[in-house]
Amino acid sequence: MITAWEDRFTAGVVELWNKQAVRDGYKSLTEDDFTALFLLSPYFDREAAFVLVDQDREWDQQEQKREHVQVLGFACGCTGDDLPLGERAGYITCIILAESVQTDESYRMMIGAIERRFQQRGKQQADFLFFNPMKLPWLIPGTDEHEHNNAPGVPEGSRLHEFLLRYGYVERALECGMYLPLGAFSIPEEIRGKESKAAAEGYRVELFDSMKHSGLEQMLAGLDNPLWQEQIPRYAADGVPVMIAAYQGKAAGFAGPIIREPSGRAFFIGIGVHPQHEGHGLGSILFFKMCEAFQQAGAEYISLFTGSENPAKRIYEKAGFQTVKRFAIMRREF
Repeated sequence: MITAWEDRFTAGVVELWNKQAVRDGYKSLTEDDFTALFLLSPYFDREAAFVLVDQDREWDQQEQKREHVQVLGFACGCTGDDLPLGERAGYITCIILAESVQTDESYRMMIGAIERRFQQRGKQQADFLFFNPMKLPWLIPGTDEHEHNNAPGVPEGSRLHEFLLRYGYVERALECGMYLPLGAFSIPEEIRGKESKAAAEGYRVELFDSMKHSGLEQMLAGLDNPLWQEQIPRYAADGVPVMIAAYQGKAAGFAGPIIREPSGRAFFIGIGVHPQHEGHGLGSILFFKMCEAFQQAGAEYISLFTGSENPAKRIYEKAGFQTVKRFAIMRREF
């Protein structure tokens, strides 16, 4: 039977996760990890989280009745009007089923329960999308447990992916999870040439310095990305390195921030060039210089995701990135 979330299911869900979700490449979790990732999230909705249980009754040695519950499935969605698309969309975080119950009927029951909750909240669609604030970490295949901090959709080719296609979800895009070990990274001569040409045109690509650079907020406002507008100036003000392209001392683009995570992963939130300064190769130069800065900061690897049709994918591949996993962005409108 399906039941709404109760905290007593935590141990059983974590056990299921570590048996089943890891087969699709997700990182294994402790109970503390699960609590931090799901239960403590401000977007966790207990009425949009469901557990599939196999429940029977047995007797203990004192002949007192007790209840034994085996967790066979876990499904979680989240909502928030302040999220991107939040006024109309609910986000499905995961649907995990034990091998013995991976049937269309079980998937339909679990996803149907989440969709009904979304409709009660006035949502008009359900999305598997990277805007989901409950970020599921996954492991990069073929590495010593190098991880990426966010799965941007449904793992391509998984049983859930195949079910969703049959159920009526539309595959809107494929996101490529890409990976680059930084040990042997170097900037190619082609990019050094672009940097020299841009320098002759008045551009400098270097770390932001408030004593010599200005216009960071104005440049970011021209990129129309609220996340960048909010976070990049804060990182810069806190002294966290940010790579910028500057024209006569004024910011024309950025890449970063430059943060080495405890895992050894390089963390950054984006790259952008103001429309007035496009056409000078600044995006490529910023990206390669950022990778070099990560290498110098002791980061072991970079992982990122990008659309399979995104032209930036060619820049990443030129830097040595390889696609290691693909995720489907999916939606169903009610």
